[in-house]
Amino acid sequence: MTKKHLEDKNMITGKMLKARGWPQGRVIGIVKSVAEKLEESNVDRVTILTRLDEVRANAADWKDDAMFGALATEVLRRETVQFSREADQLRETPLEFATWGAEHIEEGAMEQMRNAMRLPVTAAGALMPDAHLGYGLPIGGVLATRDVVIPYAVGVDIACRMRLSIYPESPEVLVHKSTFEKALQLQTVFGAGGNWQQHERPAHDVLDDDDWKSTSLLRSLKDKAAAQLGTSGSGNHFVEWGEFHLPHDDAQLGLKAGVYLALLSHSGSRGVGFKIANEYSKLARQLHPMLPPSVAHLAWLSMSSEAGQSYWQAMELAGRFAKANHEVIHRRVADAAGVKELIAVENHHNFAWREKLADGSEVIVHRKGATPAGEGVLGIIPGSMGDAGYLVRGTGKAESINSASHGAGRRMSRRAATNSITRIKRDRYLQERGVKLLGGGLDESPQAYKDIESVINAQADLINSIGKFSPRIVKMADEAGKF
Repeated sequence: MTKKHLEDKNMITGKMLKARGWPQGRVIGIVKSVAEKLEESNVDRVTILTRLDEVRANAADWKDDAMFGALATEVLRRETVQFSREADQLRETPLEFATWGAEHIEEGAMEQMRNAMRLPVTAAGALMPDAHLGYGLPIGGVLATRDVVIPYAVGVDIACRMRLSIYPESPEVLVHKSTFEKALQLQTVFGAGGNWQQHERPAHDVLDDDDWKSTSLLRSLKDKAAAQLGTSGSGNHFVEWGEFHLPHDDAQLGLKAGVYLALLSHSGSRGVGFKIANEYSKLARQLHPMLPPSVAHLAWLSMSSEAGQSYWQAMELAGRFAKANHEVIHRRVADAAGVKELIAVENHHNFAWREKLADGSEVIVHRKGATPAGEGVLGIIPGSMGDAGYLVRGTGKAESINSASHGAGRRMSRRAATNSITRIKRDRYLQERGVKLLGGGLDESPQAYKDIESVINAQADLINSIGKFSPRIVKMADEAGKF
């Protein structure tokens, strides 16, 4: 049909629609289809064009209309994509960030941090000396954002944390190895799927928390929490007996200088945190489809949105669960060994906090594998299954966003460690340091980690070391991920 014939039949053309501001592509095809149906009903051209413009201007009001619903839905989709494209536009140049121990950090982790500093929601950042590659944000990365939370900048093991319990006994009691080994073997469970049987499940007030009832996701996780309370995961999670050396009297701890028996644990919120992280990370990525692959894992949720508030509530519940998890582990193991705790020190990593920067602005601080180190704040920085860890006190360094490392940090990937470190080499390393290992894969060999002394020295302005923990009996998951 010629152009003249179209005009004679009063039909609406693609050219006409483009002239009125309709964008090229799929939407024009839908507009023309709707227009043709109206023309068949003898609606005049002016009325059709006016109505189409009204749908475009107020698409949300028309998405359920029988005639215009498909068009309105497409308009809304395009608006969302366009808004996302503009809102998710990365900075051309990353914001500057402070780095400690750069000589210990691989380039891949540095590049991940630079990418995170290009996010439009980023306010500040810092990189700790134990940093290594992660998903989206490097492990050892600290990221402050404005009015948003990033699920993957918290991580999949929400509220992974440390707990150090100190006992009045001398570590010389560890010569009775069978008692202390048995306490570790029987009083906690390891592995990605590790849980208690129904009759073995310990009690704790955290299971009565009302927030388990607040969303369908949390309701579905309540039983998993009950089954995994007082258990440890796989990978670098551990529970270990050792000796704690305190060189000077410490008023904050309430302890005299000396050498004490101690129990150190590293674990998080188990399957609860994993499910929460994956659910909300998926949602965040759906809300920000235009983010490039380099930062796709760093999609965010607005703190003013229902999704952001729901994630925050779930994250904080996972934090309380992780804290309870350590409490149960330490109570059961200590009771089985016949010792009573003097004091305990603990801290989260893999978490987000509402804090203020040095300029007074309010931000959300994500510490993915980083320890809170505000002025006077106690924290624990472990080494490896064969190397010492440190009890530290933060100095409150503004440039580090009041943070320090959360450990020695990996210098080898798990695959590289498994392929290059033999069992003989690992076991000789442990024997030379007087460490007995119960479980533990080659991927967690001490040689796979950076030198803890170098990492501690690299952040001497962020922390003051006040005590040293040396492992003696270490329990971890075995190579199959469960023990």
